[in-house]
Amino acid sequence: MNPDAPQQEPLIPVSAHIHGLSLDTELHQLSRTWIQESVKHHYTYNFSWQGRPIIQYPQDIVAMQELIWSIKPDLIIETGIAHGGSLIFSASMLALLDMSDAIEAGTTLDPRASRRKVLGIDIDIRAHNRAAIEAHPMASRIEMIQGSSIAPATVAQVHAIAANYSRILVCLDSNHTHDHVLGELEAYASLTSVGSYCVVFDTIVDDMPAAMFGDRPWGPGDNPKTAVREFLKSHPQFEIDKDIEHKLLITVAPDGFLKRVTL
Repeated sequence: MNPDAPQQEPLIPVSAHIHGLSLDTELHQLSRTWIQESVKHHYTYNFSWQGRPIIQYPQDIVAMQELIWSIKPDLIIETGIAHGGSLIFSASMLALLDMSDAIEAGTTLDPRASRRKVLGIDIDIRAHNRAAIEAHPMASRIEMIQGSSIAPATVAQVHAIAANYSRILVCLDSNHTHDHVLGELEAYASLTSVGSYCVVFDTIVDDMPAAMFGDRPWGPGDNPKTAVREFLKSHPQFEIDKDIEHKLLITVAPDGFLKRVTL
């Protein structure tokens, strides 16, 4: 061995980086301050996925990519559609999973033969958004339901569809009041497969100043994070994956990445 050769630094596991970040309270506070300041500029509205506005922080988009690639769901349930960017993102990830499966199996990819699907629910799917989503190349992987996500008829319809799938990921991102999100958790979290996640977005509301939300019906003390806390009291099948938010630092879902650990 040449003693004069430059020595490579030992590789540090990602888990060690994440642990270090979890202990850096000053950096966490800086991240919250950055989020608070970026909201003033409507920062999350700056991004799109394959041509459709996605209204998310890039960090959360990356986190969802990691989860989908790891879980390999055959159904993703999303409440809240807006412009459809998140549906398109999820559908494109499912397309990549199908492509990967085809390559590994040495077969030809036929998108029309895929069972993988994204199911979106929204109380008001605007006509122009629906038209744009249905015209998108990912449309064959997307199904939409218009109706309140907590209405019994909607819940029954979603459960009937989910019964045909075995590996399910759930994302909740519609009305952000405590009661509504708790209703969504009671309605859909049970569909989450063991080892998969029910992701509750905009739990960050509880950490922001009340003045940020104006005439919105949600705010500190009444929001997705308070709903998560109440839900977890009686649902030990789920636990918060803190490593995801520690890794991201900038996320709208602190305490919102709920992993299903048991039946």
